[in-house]
Amino acid sequence: MRIKKLMTVAVAATAMVAMTACTGGGGTSTTGSATSAEGDKVAGEITFQTWSLKNDRFTPYFENLIKEFEKKYPDVKVKWIDQPGDGYEDKILQQASSGELPDVINLPPEFAYKLAQVNKLLDLKKADPAELDKYVTGATNAYQYPNIEGTFAYPWYLGTDLNWYNKELLKEGGWDPAKLPTSNEELFEMAATIAKNTDGKIKTISEVPRTGTLSAAGVEIYKDGKFVFNTDKAVKIVEMYQKAYKEGAMVPEALNADYLGNSMLYKQGKVAWTTASAGLASELKKDAPTMLDKSLVTSRFGHAPLFIQGISVKADSKAPAAALKFAQFATNNDNQVEFLKLAQGFFPGTKAGNENPASFTDVVELPLQKEATKKAAEVIENARPEYPIQFTYEMDTYLKQQLALAVQGKISAKEALDKSVEHANSLLTK
Repeated sequence: MRIKKLMTVAVAATAMVAMTACTGGGGTSTTGSATSAEGDKVAGEITFQTWSLKNDRFTPYFENLIKEFEKKYPDVKVKWIDQPGDGYEDKILQQASSGELPDVINLPPEFAYKLAQVNKLLDLKKADPAELDKYVTGATNAYQYPNIEGTFAYPWYLGTDLNWYNKELLKEGGWDPAKLPTSNEELFEMAATIAKNTDGKIKTISEVPRTGTLSAAGVEIYKDGKFVFNTDKAVKIVEMYQKAYKEGAMVPEALNADYLGNSMLYKQGKVAWTTASAGLASELKKDAPTMLDKSLVTSRFGHAPLFIQGISVKADSKAPAAALKFAQFATNNDNQVEFLKLAQGFFPGTKAGNENPASFTDVVELPLQKEATKKAAEVIENARPEYPIQFTYEMDTYLKQQLALAVQGKISAKEALDKSVEHANSLLTK
């Protein structure tokens, strides 16, 4: 899932549910007065909401952040609340529909899009256009949406995926770890070889293809207002997974609706390959330390995916100036750098931070973490979202169901893609 990739820091499952069902129609946003945000006194009580970040690792950081802000603005009181990873989108929908949305809120682009559609978020471009120039352009663009004027979050932290390999399993499967794949085709060739050499004992492929898989391979997902990913090139990619499953190179768990993801099996030493952020190294140290010396890391095939978390401001905050200033304070370069010293493997949403990566990577001690971060840094500037914002959770769920059937050979790859495109386009009109 799209948000799970980034939730190495804030563990969560992404979901998309139409806000219009709760609050009415969409349309062009006109909320968020620049005058009210800039002209009012920086005072009042505001609520700041994060996503699965209240724990031993991050709580001291946020407590100090709030303390410093309240010291700078003594007439402001900030209440910090944190929501669990699971069910976050449900909580946001409930808060928005009941008028209880926090003043400042941690949102990925998908969630911010639904709130922006129904005028729940402040247009930061209108409120303070000069401030946006401090953030990575590609990341701020992720919070600009079709037919909605404005920018609806300050980029907070960014991530991308890498390839990870268990070199012991590669050796056991008769593959030289010094000859790692450089393309999807080579990956599946390696998977087939290892499966054949071990009578299917060692699995390599541990996920079904998704739009992100197709997009990274150069398949166009959305064009001229509709989904178009049922191409011959996409069919060939899905057929590679069909072949891998038939040859015993894929774990059957990947086809289940409740599958926890390929990195979990990798940590357990059950698969030879996974994709994960640079932060996987620190996860291995904590959860599976014996995997550290076994792991090799390379850049992803095709274009690197971009995962983003941002900080948004409620459109109708009762303390608009305080809310805006706190969002800017929480995401300024100094505070992002300090946050990323804890959230190792991720990158700042600020231009200044990315121009000086040593400012947040000099604390990294784990050699594998250093290597992974370096490889991620090489591609983060050109990374891009895996699919368009119009692709919803419901569409993704249906796609996974159809591709799972295709991988098992119950329907053809072409039929699975055709049905998924038809389903996704039918939802665009609702």
